[in-house]
Amino acid sequence: MKLDGKTVALLIAPEGTEDVEFARPKAALEAAGARVTVISLTTDDAKTVSGDLQPAGTHKVDAKVADVHADQFDALVIPGGTVGADRLRAYKDVVSFVRTIVEQQKPVAAICHGPWVLVEADVLKGRTVASFPSLQTDIRNAGGTWQDREVVVDSGLVTSRNPNDLDAFCAKVVEEISEGRHRAMSRSL
Repeated sequence: MKLDGKTVALLIAPEGTEDVEFARPKAALEAAGARVTVISLTTDDAKTVSGDLQPAGTHKVDAKVADVHADQFDALVIPGGTVGADRLRAYKDVVSFVRTIVEQQKPVAAICHGPWVLVEADVLKGRTVASFPSLQTDIRNAGGTWQDREVVVDSGLVTSRNPNDLDAFCAKVVEEISEGRHRAMSRSL
């Protein structure tokens, strides 16, 4: 398969991650042969939501973000969910982990509200990003360029707007991870 031998970190909040934005990328990565490690703030099962408000599912967490290192992974995926993404970006261990993965030029993917974590990690300067529309000012304030597109790829950074974009998002995530490390392009704004 395309991702045999690749290990991907998949972030999930203890509560509030959008179920489909977690489950679909996880399934796509595993179908492509990747070994997915679900990481969170604790090792308790994580409770996801549908449409931000309705309970959706419970998912097993493999490791605490404080107990893992960026060197253990080939890539990172950050699902959305307003509450989940907001919780994740509030924890310094998550922010540090995300920043280190980006600095190591490994593929990173974020969908919907997931780019909030990238904003907090201060890794969007000069990058082009898609997200849920309400994040566009945050992305611009972080030095990024926001686009209203199904999927945006910028030197290994894959972003999308919402669950309707999951087919394109998942396909590009697998493609970028199969390509490996990406040198961030230097841009002036």
